[in-house]
Amino acid sequence: MPEAYIVDAVRTPVGRRGGGLAEVHPADLGAHALRVLMDRSPADPAAVDDVVFGCVDAVGPQAGDIARTCWLAAGLPEEVPGVTVDRQCGSSQQAVHFAAQAVMSGTADLVVAGGVQNMSQIPIAYAMTAAAPLGFDRGPFAGSHGWARRYGDREVSQFAGAEQIAREWDISREAMEEFAYASHQRAIRAIDEGRFDREIAPVGDVAADEGPRRDTTREKMAALRALVPDGRLTAALSSQISDGAAALLVASERAVREHGLTPRARVHHLSARGEDPVRMLSAPIPATAHALRRTGLAIDDMDAVEINEAFASVVLAWLKETGADPARVNPNGGAIALGHPLGATGARLMTTLLHELERTGGRYGLQTMCEGGGQANVTILERL
Repeated sequence: MPEAYIVDAVRTPVGRRGGGLAEVHPADLGAHALRVLMDRSPADPAAVDDVVFGCVDAVGPQAGDIARTCWLAAGLPEEVPGVTVDRQCGSSQQAVHFAAQAVMSGTADLVVAGGVQNMSQIPIAYAMTAAAPLGFDRGPFAGSHGWARRYGDREVSQFAGAEQIAREWDISREAMEEFAYASHQRAIRAIDEGRFDREIAPVGDVAADEGPRRDTTREKMAALRALVPDGRLTAALSSQISDGAAALLVASERAVREHGLTPRARVHHLSARGEDPVRMLSAPIPATAHALRRTGLAIDDMDAVEINEAFASVVLAWLKETGADPARVNPNGGAIALGHPLGATGARLMTTLLHELERTGGRYGLQTMCEGGGQANVTILERL
């Protein structure tokens, strides 16, 4: 089977809600990542076969196929099409999967994948609440007889799912606070040591991730109120609402040869699995097991892991089940500190994973993330 190579990867800084990227139109935010990506490549942008972008809540300024809009807003060739993907939080990781699959199938040679999200302008779940005037004010499942027969009236929300995971895996609030504090400390160390400098394309005056809190303490976390009555999770143990974009260039062996490209990694494995959509956020556990079975690799073969910190309970449950070395997991912090711009996070994680493998000289890196509907993507990269 033909190989799919990661040639380059770039991202914007991740902006806080209401921060330095809040007023940037999503098309311009995505365009910035695309323009920098293509400016850094010797490949002719007109040779790109497709642009695949992830975006959640694709309404308002994020509507109308934002992948295509971002490419055009970047001033790039009109003959290159674009398509937008929604696999919830894993949308841009899935975008990379689709790009790699197109190359591995032989139907494309050069594909750009990534994602964009401005949550300051379009609040989380806005696509669901925007339908309230049409009578869909109780979520996408209300009124579905098939859903009700299968899942009853169980509450479907990420908060309920994260709390359920904390209870089922017996993860204390104190353990989650320790994890969240470490996420901030790792992110601050990465920023101070310049680990993100190669992967970030500054947007105006915003040159660094805005999320990490240098003044946070365990005492401040302990003083916060739980998100739900009698719950264990607080805002400090959850991913931050954020703005950002990221883009990767995926190429075939022929494109590498014809355009004089230098591959940085090979897509060793890609897959996606699903499980209980009500518990929702635990799918990375079976998805990781599935990926390791398919590849014959062990979790200890992974030199670096990026698992999205949607909530602290998600990562801690995954760590309990996989036995992964915590030191190799999110070594530069995660979404609790760095933020989670929904449709862009998958590509942001992969960009950071690639650069971390290069920084440390590691061979294999694994990426996974929980997604709405009880799904999870897994990608394994091999550094070249």
